[in-house]
Amino acid sequence: MRVVAKIGTSSLTDNVGVIDRVMIASICRQIAQLRRDGHEVVLVTSGAVSAGVSALGLTQRPTDMRTLQALAAAGQSRLMEVYNAEFASHSLVAAQVLLVPHDFVDRSQYLHARDTLERLLELGCIPVVNENDAIANDEIRFGDNDHIAALLSHLLKADILILLTDTDGLYTADPRSDARAALITDVFEGDPLMSVDAGSSSSNRGSGGMASKLSAARIASWSGVRAVIAQAQIDSVLNKIVAGSSMIGTTFHGSDRHLSSRQLWVAFASEVRGRVVVDAGAALALRRQAVSLLPAGVVSATGDFEVGDTVEVIDPDGGIIARGSSLMSLQQVQVSAGRRTADLDEHFPQLVIHRDGLVILPG
Repeated sequence: MRVVAKIGTSSLTDNVGVIDRVMIASICRQIAQLRRDGHEVVLVTSGAVSAGVSALGLTQRPTDMRTLQALAAAGQSRLMEVYNAEFASHSLVAAQVLLVPHDFVDRSQYLHARDTLERLLELGCIPVVNENDAIANDEIRFGDNDHIAALLSHLLKADILILLTDTDGLYTADPRSDARAALITDVFEGDPLMSVDAGSSSSNRGSGGMASKLSAARIASWSGVRAVIAQAQIDSVLNKIVAGSSMIGTTFHGSDRHLSSRQLWVAFASEVRGRVVVDAGAALALRRQAVSLLPAGVVSATGDFEVGDTVEVIDPDGGIIARGSSLMSLQQVQVSAGRRTADLDEHFPQLVIHRDGLVILPG
């Protein structure tokens, strides 16, 4: 079995950002056992920024991007020192892999990243993956490692994605404020995954939280990958989940959808920059068929987007039909809205969104 496991900052560090060596030792020990059982494992880890905060003696996590990137550079090496030592104690070699969004969107980079990770697994290494926060562009970045882990599960055709966090799984409401909140044990295709109150991060040390894990689980599910959100503190949690335990966390069962990495990025991992409202005819065509969005079906557009940005496609009643990578800027959509393609200048973009860059969302 091929496993992608992700652990977040709140589970890896204490309240002041000091790396929790006991937790890392536990994760490495579990991965070593999985390897002995014949499984392949890729570990996605957070914690670099928080480790940098601790290393530099800061009393709180800064918020400006320039400082956060500097802290990531200071903390990443210290984080890897711990992983290297712990994996070495099990005669395993950790291999640091730092990724940015471009690695999943650009086809050549996508294939290169996949080939490198595949070769590392063939060599018996444990790839330890993190976002390259030290150089990631503030406008083009993941912002949390949950999305990276989900996209990696698609990239590597993983059998299971395990998202370890500081809560037991996904609840019907925030258990911190609602005593009636109940743990959701199973989510299947077609369930309204976003209808529950996912909440935000329960700590100020990380950038994710349950909302990002829910989004990541949807990415994995739409890739046909089973995903589990579970409590990191559970003894041998990785081993129990891989062994098939149904008593731990929330399991998102894989769907039969087959989306490309670009479509998954557009649907779940990219920032929405605008909205394009379409008429009833276009809405019906988009929902029933795999078609491109033409200017003739557009009623209006809002936001601040350029070519290549992600936009939401909205029906006349305000419902979200899809997300797509726009082939036009906001100004171009506004100029061409409602016009037939034949009426546009030959040098003007002919499509608002190509069907290959469009993902119909469940409604």
